[in-house]
Amino acid sequence: MRGQDVGRRLGAAETGAELGERATLVQFSSAFCRPCHATRRVLAEVAGMVDGVAHVEIDAEAHLDLVRSLGIERTPTVLVLDRDGAVVRRAAGQPRKADVIAALGDAVRD
Repeated sequence: MRGQDVGRRLGAAETGAELGERATLVQFSSAFCRPCHATRRVLAEVAGMVDGVAHVEIDAEAHLDLVRSLGIERTPTVLVLDRDGAVVRRAAGQPRKADVIAALGDAVRD
């Protein structure tokens, strides 16, 4: 799914972590969100499979300004960033591993 933030750039200042060399999976989570735990596992596994891909998890409640500016309405929400930090894909809810891998195809460039 593509959202209104596609093309917007995020960097280490916004995410609180260095971006991946090829792409970054940014996960917005909340403390009592059960699907967030499963999403964390899926994203970490995919990031571990693909060289140069980082997984960054952001506590939505602790970063309300960023959540509001991006229009995040539920957790988990995942943004896929390219190497320059541009948002290329966005999805709300618990993603399937295959969908995450497919979304990386839009972000990873050699």
